[in-house]
Amino acid sequence: MFNLILFGPPGSGKGTQSEKIIAKYHLVHLSTGDLLRSQIAQQTPLGLEAKKLMDKGQLVPDEVVVGMISTALDENSDAKGFLFDGFPRTATQAAALDNLLALKNNPVKVMLALDVSEEELIKRILKRGETSGRSDDTDKNIIAARVAEYKNKTEAVADYYKTFNKVVMVPGEGSVDDIFDRICTEIDSRL
Repeated sequence: MFNLILFGPPGSGKGTQSEKIIAKYHLVHLSTGDLLRSQIAQQTPLGLEAKKLMDKGQLVPDEVVVGMISTALDENSDAKGFLFDGFPRTATQAAALDNLLALKNNPVKVMLALDVSEEELIKRILKRGETSGRSDDTDKNIIAARVAEYKNKTEAVADYYKTFNKVVMVPGEGSVDDIFDRICTEIDSRL
């Protein structure tokens, strides 16, 4: 089983590249946002617990999210592997994910981190804002704050995986296909 974390700041191309990775390697896409919405819609015990917290404006605890991931892993036990999206976002979550995957004897093989300059990120997000309908994609100050938030908080996840030699920086500028070729080179060398 091949477990991959695709990592990068807002505007780095994670969504675009995730779709291409899933299509080529037949991995199951595990998005924590999608998992939460699905569990809530199915009114599972974890979903009901998450909804109760979210309705109060509280964050869903890591244990609940890890529980949902565990369920998704079990429901897809015949998968070739998983592409993790939106999780982990903190070093604590990374350790929790690693503990869960260790129990299932399927560790994260690699974290591919898309490396894109801040100037390029802002340019891409502004371009996306022309069609996304998201107000946070049209304001340079908000975009810069989102990138800074990423650097301040979620880069700790990369630092965590660096201690296990699992982080590969992938140049994330150029054409979509050129970036995908770089990603495939890294994945293929680990399969």
